[in-house]
Amino acid sequence: MKSQILKGYTLQIIIVIVASLLFIPFVGGVHLFDWDEINFAECAREMIVTNDFISVQIDFKPFWEKPPLFIWMQVLSMKTFGINEFAARFPDAICGVVSLLVIFSIGKRIYNQRFGMWWVIAYIGSVLPHLYFRSGIIDPWFNLLIFVAVWFFMQVHNVNNQPTYKQRYLYAALSGVFTGLAILTKGPTALLILGLVFAIAYLPYMLRLVKLKKSDPKPEPIYKLRFNDILIFLLFAVVVGGSWFAIQILTGHGNMVWKFIMYQIRLFTIPDAGHGGHWSYHFIVLLVGVFPASLFALLRLKRQKGQTQEQHQFHGLMLILFWVVLVLFSIVKTKIVHYSSLCYFPITFMAAVAINDLLNKTLRWPKWLSFLLIVFASLFAMVVTLLPLVERFKGSIINSGLIKDDFAIANLQANVNWTGLEWIIGLMLLCAVILTVILVNRQMVGNGLKLLFGSTTLFVALVIIIFPYRIEQYSQRAVIDFYKSKATEKCYVLNSGYFSYAPLFYRKKMPDDKARPMWLLTGKIDRPFYLVLKEPEYNKWKHIVPAMTVLYKKNGFVFLARYP
Repeated sequence: MKSQILKGYTLQIIIVIVASLLFIPFVGGVHLFDWDEINFAECAREMIVTNDFISVQIDFKPFWEKPPLFIWMQVLSMKTFGINEFAARFPDAICGVVSLLVIFSIGKRIYNQRFGMWWVIAYIGSVLPHLYFRSGIIDPWFNLLIFVAVWFFMQVHNVNNQPTYKQRYLYAALSGVFTGLAILTKGPTALLILGLVFAIAYLPYMLRLVKLKKSDPKPEPIYKLRFNDILIFLLFAVVVGGSWFAIQILTGHGNMVWKFIMYQIRLFTIPDAGHGGHWSYHFIVLLVGVFPASLFALLRLKRQKGQTQEQHQFHGLMLILFWVVLVLFSIVKTKIVHYSSLCYFPITFMAAVAINDLLNKTLRWPKWLSFLLIVFASLFAMVVTLLPLVERFKGSIINSGLIKDDFAIANLQANVNWTGLEWIIGLMLLCAVILTVILVNRQMVGNGLKLLFGSTTLFVALVIIIFPYRIEQYSQRAVIDFYKSKATEKCYVLNSGYFSYAPLFYRKKMPDDKARPMWLLTGKIDRPFYLVLKEPEYNKWKHIVPAMTVLYKKNGFVFLARYP
């Protein structure tokens, strides 16, 4: 028993070390990307500048789109590491480590240590789940908190342990606390998701009660509706999740809370900031983006015979969570990649179930799986091979007339240094997948799976290190460098014709900088004024800003100045 416990702790230490090595190094190696990353980092910076840690601000004005929990994490990180990219992304790197420990512990409890490790490997070895822990966005923590809330909900009804009243109430309270923390992270969507998951879990019991005759005994299903449990859950969810909103109302910022509610409604009903898309958007994102785990998950999209009651119960909850998130955000008009990222937990769980069954030889490896693995690997290999070729053939691409966007054409003018060896990363992945299929055909499934997920982990890690730095040179490097160059100069800086948080964060704007645009353009200014436009917009603005000097044009941006 002691040796097993020590082995469990050893595996957890290994997970922490490997996850830290994958998620933390080079996490600050590229500038924050507009909008979300810079948005949240700027909110944290303004908290530090104003010393106001209760109100969320952007441009030193009330910001009602997000609650403060993740921003508080970034504040703590910035207090430790300074106001920079590393500090902005560090909380998500820690979330990655914690997430892997959580799923290992749950997998070990429901199945065994081997299953827990395969769940970790499936998660860390898939593209988007790995990528998101190296970002500076809210969703990794939001997803983890909801997932833990679902886990404690299951403990309220655990068919194996049969919790006592005190234990049930404790688990209901913990589920409510984590739901409340999720609300403080991103908003009431957390309560909506969990409410739908719980309602669907309770639905069979409610239907059986409706059909029950007076002479029939009451059913004893897995999820038995108990109003005390629901009340305790709601009490803690509302108290914890509503605490910050209550403080806002009590301090006279009730209007901000109302704007927050209206913003959440708008996200569900109107494509926000041009982020619309087809209803199948998230199906495609998850199928391709969670490669290769998504393909294995297709094998276990329904519960199979031979599971224990607890395994059957948890698998059912993961299926409910998966479909709730997928259907909900397919209905929502705003389509953004990370909206369906909560599905990463159930997808990788179902992949781990399929892997476990393949290793136990209770599931046969289908031929279509081998085919799709090679097709998807070829797709990823093609992307990393062709993208660097844009630099070599950009003249031909521009002259072909295929690109109609003038700003995109100007972006391509950037001088980006590709090594010419990036294709090796894609070839490595494709060769590893082909070798995996060969090993499987030789009945060496375990070795094939280790090679597959090991190669995808290495592939994603290398792509994250090599590609974003160069992609940024096409998209935003020129303008970020300009804003940074003005951080120590007493001046005014504005952008127009496009929306960006970059001038705030990278110029280190201060609260006393409240100049009005028209005064800057025509008034008697007391310090230099710099205006940044996209090149197509400048052609429209020429007659409006004749007194402004064009400093230079670079990669689709025009930089203008007006001096006192």
